[in-house]
Amino acid sequence: MNIFFDDKIAERLGGSSFGKSTAIYKFELIKRAKAEAKKAHPGVNLIDMGVGEPDWPADDLVVKTLSVEAGKPENRWYADNGIPEFQEAAAGYLEKTYGLSGIVPSEQIIHGIGSKPALAMLPICFINPGDILLTTVPGYPVTATYTKYLGGEVFSLPLTESNSFLPDLSSIPSTVLKKARMLYLNYPNNPTGATATTEFFEDVVDFALKNNIIVVNDAAYGALTYDGQKPLSFLSVKGAMDVGLEVHSLSKAFNMTGWRIGFICGNSKAVKAYGTVKDNTDSGQFRAIQKAAVAALEHPEITEKTVAKYSRRFDLLIEALKDTGFDAIKPKGTFFCYVKAPAGTENGRVFNTASEFSEFLIRESLISTVPWDDAGKYIRFSVTFEADSEKVEKNVIDEMKQRMKALKLIF
Repeated sequence: MNIFFDDKIAERLGGSSFGKSTAIYKFELIKRAKAEAKKAHPGVNLIDMGVGEPDWPADDLVVKTLSVEAGKPENRWYADNGIPEFQEAAAGYLEKTYGLSGIVPSEQIIHGIGSKPALAMLPICFINPGDILLTTVPGYPVTATYTKYLGGEVFSLPLTESNSFLPDLSSIPSTVLKKARMLYLNYPNNPTGATATTEFFEDVVDFALKNNIIVVNDAAYGALTYDGQKPLSFLSVKGAMDVGLEVHSLSKAFNMTGWRIGFICGNSKAVKAYGTVKDNTDSGQFRAIQKAAVAALEHPEITEKTVAKYSRRFDLLIEALKDTGFDAIKPKGTFFCYVKAPAGTENGRVFNTASEFSEFLIRESLISTVPWDDAGKYIRFSVTFEADSEKVEKNVIDEMKQRMKALKLIF
């Protein structure tokens, strides 16, 4: 065995213990359970309600634009921190979708190779060793991971049903606030489906100004809202541009997950800091992809069709979950439904964690979900399951309901 690297891995990755952990990542557990269930029940279709990415491909308009632009010689050059056409289209999109006006594209918008790298780079811009990142749980861990890599600390704010899945900023100890440098938010929220209010964002701005804290709102699901709930940008609140940034993605709203294109917008100095780190990290997304993204941003009706589909599926899902005993409410945003896990089954099976129930559901009924045990026992259902017609959508939900009813769950 080659032992040359045994003492050479950075401590941020575990040092000499790197690769020796026996802990299994949640999504790997789900993957293994799905494989075992399929093998044990070869004649039964697995209903995958855990997928966290769109089931539709990108719109034909976007694909055709990429096809045309990919063949143009002038698009072969490095894009570095982006092309002006994309920045301008992003600014126009923010105005049409969120009502944001007065943005200077060249100073307040820079693209990213998806929103994930942008979220990873932002702590590099602002976090010094010993600084604290305030982050919500359950949630997307990238910003917290990079904060730890940099020698920073992470303080978690639980999202609870009693507080409408918004963080309680008043609960943060003064000793933490003195060292806090960044606040990471994600609204509309994955996994809870909660949306923020203008009043909450106003409180966040006041909190940031009072405590000298930078705010980053991850708006990856920003345009996916339902039943009269309009998309709301953190930057639309008075004073937000002075204290923060917002990270946007085309992955969810435009069904472009694999295309890896997004952007940040906000305070010009903060954007410039991000641009400096980005310039030393990547050479920009392929210009043809940026131009295809321009086509998407100029056609928000693409998102409207997607929202209509998810809303329709949510109506079916919520009714089915209620019929099987779940206390389910249609979310106002994202494509996730977040519900309390059952306590057990009528035959005496007890679920001590949401993870236990999720594995049970896969093995016994071939229904895949994602469990969260960070702030209570909850299960996330996604409406991005594969279905090529409204009839098939209904059939999938009906089949899921029948399988769960057979489990005789208790709550």
